[in-house]
Amino acid sequence: MTTPDDAVPPPIQRGARYAIKSDDLGVQYDLRFTRKTKLSRSVGQMLGRSAREQFWALRHVSMRLLHGESLAVIGPNGAGKSTLLQVLAGIIRPSEGSVEVHGHVSGLLTLGAGFDKELSGRDNILLGGAFLGLDDAVTHQLLPSIIEYAELGEFIDAPLKTYSSGMRARLGFAIATSVDPDILLLDEVLATGDASFRAKSKARVIEIVQAAKAVVLVTHDMAWVTEYCNRALLIEKGQLVMEGDPAEVVALHQEHMEAARAARLAAAEAGGMDPRIARTR
Repeated sequence: MTTPDDAVPPPIQRGARYAIKSDDLGVQYDLRFTRKTKLSRSVGQMLGRSAREQFWALRHVSMRLLHGESLAVIGPNGAGKSTLLQVLAGIIRPSEGSVEVHGHVSGLLTLGAGFDKELSGRDNILLGGAFLGLDDAVTHQLLPSIIEYAELGEFIDAPLKTYSSGMRARLGFAIATSVDPDILLLDEVLATGDASFRAKSKARVIEIVQAAKAVVLVTHDMAWVTEYCNRALLIEKGQLVMEGDPAEVVALHQEHMEAARAARLAAAEAGGMDPRIARTR
């Protein structure tokens, strides 16, 4: 098995076909009916179709993902990264634009997705297989290898509600990667769990890429982006700011984050807030 120390993303094969293609992708949410919205205000805004109540989580995002490519999606919290992954997974339908996906998609988008906290880890594997569209017989055949990979020991027969976030990440990652997917979508899961399993999961992602499969990874781990990805996207406020070489995209992201932090400190000081408190926000 490839280890993280010698695992590097392979060069993209000439003539590789698209795994995912999106054109002018947009996702809009209607905020008129939140819990805090009063009925009288809602009716008035329905009649007026107030543009202020329309929020674009993503807008004008065009991207290409090739088989054999490991793509990192980075950006500040609330930028729209997770929304993009949910669109690619078919969970969210875009409000505008188009998405084409070629191949079997597997993903671990949130630690609780598809899990039942009252069921054991073993039973959740069977449930997860059903969510991935696997025949029950196939899931039972994969069960021993998934249990072995997750390394949960006797906890595999304990209710999921007794699991730590790291244990849930182990189980979810083992399920998501057991089906040998053509396209693997991961949302910040490699940052969860102990160092040994993080290294093991990173090695598994590299194996998938080296097998000419495609990976999209949302992460705040910039070292992972620069060391193990072929390409990166920077998304801010729902829009694609930059795509290209991971190191260059990471450098721009860090520059923007530092500028934003400096602006917050300046605003806090101007408002009389203790800078030490502002730095923690």
